[in-house]
Amino acid sequence: MMRTLKSIYHFFPVQLLLLHIKKFQVLLVFWFILFSTLNGGFMKSYGAAALFLSPEYLGEVSWASFAIVGLATGIFIMSWNITTFILFCRHFRFLATTTKPFLKYCINNAILPLFFLIFYCIKAVQFSSTKELLPAGRIIWLSMGFMLGFMFIIVVSLLYFFGADKSIIRRMTPVISNPRLFKSQFRKEEVKLNESRLMRVKWYMNSPTTIRKTRDVSHYSKDFIENIFNRHHISAVLSIFVAFIFLIAVGFFMDSRFFQLPAAASILIFFAILISLSGAFTYFLQSWSMPFFVVVFLVLNLLYRFNVIDPTNKAYGLNYTNEENRPLYDKLTLLELCSAQHVAADKANMLKILERWKARQTEAKPVLFLVNTSGGGNRSATFTMSILQRLDSLCGGKLMRKTFLITGASGGMLGAAYFRELSRMKEAGNAAIRLQDRHYVDDISGDLLNTLFSSFVARDLASPAQKFKVGDYEYIKDRGYAFEQKLNANTEGVLNRQMKDIAVDEAAARVPLMFFNPVITRDSRALIISSQPVSFLMRPRFDSSKLPGMDPDAVDFGALFARQGPENLRLLTALRMNATFPYVLPNVWLPTVPVIDVMDAGFRDNFGEMNAIRFLNAFREWMQENTSGVVLLQIRDRKTGGWENPYESVNVTEIITKPVLLLQDNWYKMQEYNQDDLLSLAQSGMGFPFHKLVFQYAPKSEDAGAALNFHLTTQEKLNIISSLDNLENQKSFGRFREFAKGQ
Repeated sequence: MMRTLKSIYHFFPVQLLLLHIKKFQVLLVFWFILFSTLNGGFMKSYGAAALFLSPEYLGEVSWASFAIVGLATGIFIMSWNITTFILFCRHFRFLATTTKPFLKYCINNAILPLFFLIFYCIKAVQFSSTKELLPAGRIIWLSMGFMLGFMFIIVVSLLYFFGADKSIIRRMTPVISNPRLFKSQFRKEEVKLNESRLMRVKWYMNSPTTIRKTRDVSHYSKDFIENIFNRHHISAVLSIFVAFIFLIAVGFFMDSRFFQLPAAASILIFFAILISLSGAFTYFLQSWSMPFFVVVFLVLNLLYRFNVIDPTNKAYGLNYTNEENRPLYDKLTLLELCSAQHVAADKANMLKILERWKARQTEAKPVLFLVNTSGGGNRSATFTMSILQRLDSLCGGKLMRKTFLITGASGGMLGAAYFRELSRMKEAGNAAIRLQDRHYVDDISGDLLNTLFSSFVARDLASPAQKFKVGDYEYIKDRGYAFEQKLNANTEGVLNRQMKDIAVDEAAARVPLMFFNPVITRDSRALIISSQPVSFLMRPRFDSSKLPGMDPDAVDFGALFARQGPENLRLLTALRMNATFPYVLPNVWLPTVPVIDVMDAGFRDNFGEMNAIRFLNAFREWMQENTSGVVLLQIRDRKTGGWENPYESVNVTEIITKPVLLLQDNWYKMQEYNQDDLLSLAQSGMGFPFHKLVFQYAPKSEDAGAALNFHLTTQEKLNIISSLDNLENQKSFGRFREFAKGQ
C-alpha cells in the first residue's frame, strides 16, 4: 500500500500540480478567477458568469459564439502549458531526451485543464437549461461548437510544436552524432545534472494511455539539456506574440460587428497573455521582477501627471480643448450659478413650459404625472419599459402627454428614455411605431455586457488609442464608447441625439422633461443634466430670513459648462454618465479647474425621488392653482421596505469585515428611509393633492431574480415580465387608471 502511495506521489502529473502550488501561486490566480466566475462567486452582481455560460456573438447565443469561446479556452490552456513549461523545465530534464517533449508535458499537466473543462461543460449545460430555457438538442449543438473550437486550437498548437520538435532534431542531430563537435559546444558546462529539489519524478505519462519510467539524465551536461529547452522557448514566445497581435487587431476593428467577439473569449485571450507576461518576467528578471514593476508604475504615473498619456473618459460632445476657459469648481462659482437672479430666470422659463404642458391637456385642472425610475442595469431598463407600456395602454396612449418630468438612475433611465423617444416619434407622425409592441422590450433588454468587456480587454488594455469625432471634437474609443454604440444599435438608433435636438421638444412640452443626475465623486453633489436651465434645483427652497444660507448640493450642468457647448452633449453619453457602474463603465471626467469626474446617479438617489420632490416644492404655487393634484409614479427594481438581502454574519471573518461592508450593503435601504421621511415632510407643505404609486419588480423566488447587470438570460426576461402582474402592481395599476380618468 505504501509503495503504491509513493508511486502516486512521484507520478509526474501529481508532482506538477504540487509544483504549481508550491512555486508559482500567482499563476493559479487566473484559474481561481475562472472557477469562481463559473460558480457564481467572482463578480456575481455584474453577471460575469453569463459571459462564459451564455456567450453572444452577432447578437445571439449560437454555435459560433460557443466555438469562439472554445478557441479562446484552448489558447488560454496552451498559454498555461507553454508558460509553465518554460518556468519548470529545469525540474524535469528527463523530458529533453524524449520525442515530442512539449506534447508529453501537456499530457502530464492536464489535471487542472481537464477539471476546468468538465466543470465548464456542467455549468454551461445547467445554465442553458435553467436560465436560457434551451431544449436538449440545442444544448448539445452548442456544446459541440465549444468542443470543436477547443479541439481545433489544441491540434493547431500541437502541430506547430511538432514542427518545432522536428526543427530542433534537425539542428541537434549533427551535433549529437559528432562527438568532437558535441564536446566543443557543451564542454563549457561540466556540471552533471542532479534531481530537482522541488520535485522527484519516477513515472510519467508517455501518452494518454501509457505510463513509463523516467530515464536517468545525470550523464548529460546542463548546457546540453538547456540548449534543447531554449529552442522550445523561442517557439513558445512566438506563439504568444501571435495571440497578442490578434488581440490588438480585434481592438482596431471592433467597430465591425464581426470583430465584436464574445466577452468571455476576449477575457480568456487576455488572461493567456497575462500568464505569458508574468511567466516571462519571472523567467528573465528573476528577483528583479518586483523592482521592475515599481519602476514601470512610477514611469506611467509621471507620464500621466504630465499629460503624456490620458486614459480618462470624456463626455462626448463637450469641448475639452479651450483649457483657458474652463470653469472653476469651487463654492463661489456654485453660489453664483444659483444666485437669486439665475433662479428667477430659470423658474420663469420652466413656468412657461408648465403652461405649455397644461395647454396640451383636455381638463381645466389636469392631474400632473411624474415618473421616477430606479437603477438596476438591464433588469430595471426592461421592467421600466414594460411598466410604461402597460401604463400607456391604460390611459389610451397618452402617458407621455400627461407626464411632465422623468428622472431616475442607471438602467431605469435607459428604458424610460427609449420609451419617451419612441412616443415622440409616434407623435411626430411615424405610423410604424406601436408603443405596446413586445419587440421594444426585447430591444432595451439586449446584451450590453459582452461588448463592454470585449472593448475593455481589446481596446482599453491592448490596442493603441483610436479616435472618433462628435462635431468638431475628437475622443478616444474605449469601453464607454463601445457601450454607447451597442446601446444605440440595440435601440435601432432612436437614442442617437444631442441635447440640442431634444431641447425644442422639451421646451414646447411635446415630451416630458428628463433630468439625469450623475454624482460628482469629489463631493457627492448631483450633476443635473437637462436641456433646460435648472438652477432652482441646485439647493432646497428655503426662507433666508429664518434659515442660514445653504450650500448647493447639486450643480446645473448647462450653466457650469456654458462655454464648453453643453447643448452638444450626446443623449447616449448623458445616459451612460447616469449609469456608470463602478469599474464596469469608466468614470466621466469633466473640463473644470480642478478636474472633476462623475459616476452612477444611484450613489446619491437610486430611486429618482429627491429631484422630483425639490421640483414640486419649487413650483408648488403653480401646482396648487393649475392642477387637481400630482401623482408620482415610482418604478423600482427591488421591493420596498428594505427586506431584500439583509446583511447577515455567517462566518467569523465577517465580524472583521462587517464595519466596512455594512454601509455598502445597506446603502439603497438608507436612501429609501431618508426619502420616505423627506416625502412625508414635503407632502404636508405642498398644498395640493399628492399621491405616490409604486410599481416594483419582485421575483417569485430569490433564486429566480434577475441579476443587477447589463445582461439578462431568457429566464430572467420572462421573470421580469411576469412580475408586472403581481398583487401589489395590480393594485397600483388600478389606482393609476382612476387618476388617468381624472378621478
